[in-house]
Amino acid sequence: MTQPPHDEPTAQNPEELRRQVERTRQELGETVEALAARTDVKARAQEKANQTKEQAAAMAGQARQQAAAVTGQAKAKAGEVAQQVRDKVPDPVRDKAARATGQARATASRAGQVWHDKAPKPVREKTDRAARAARDNRVLLLAGAGTGTVLLWLALRRRGN
Repeated sequence: MTQPPHDEPTAQNPEELRRQVERTRQELGETVEALAARTDVKARAQEKANQTKEQAAAMAGQARQQAAAVTGQAKAKAGEVAQQVRDKVPDPVRDKAARATGQARATASRAGQVWHDKAPKPVREKTDRAARAARDNRVLLLAGAGTGTVLLWLALRRRGN
């Protein structure tokens, strides 16, 4: 016969023996379940895939937050640069630029109407997307325009000397 484990006392009566047998059955069942879970490759692969998806989603969220922060910083810096450019441009140049801007807007409006009337629909849709992107990045475009204005002013000033 098999000897009882050394860490478990020998049963004193049949009821105690039944409890020990039941406890042993329960432990054996748990051990079998654990072994079955370890050998279920499909379930383990699915679990690992789910963990990887969760990690990827968390990393993507962090990347989006960082990108938003960097974009905010870039917009703020572009706004500062644009303000510095505006402060340094002389009034006559600013006035001339404002008049030119008004004329350009009017011409662009007329050209836009002609374009809308004559351009094929797929081409119009692509240009509409590009225009939306430009509107979404106004600060950067304004900073570039301000820089261009300063460079033009400097070039004209040097030519005058």
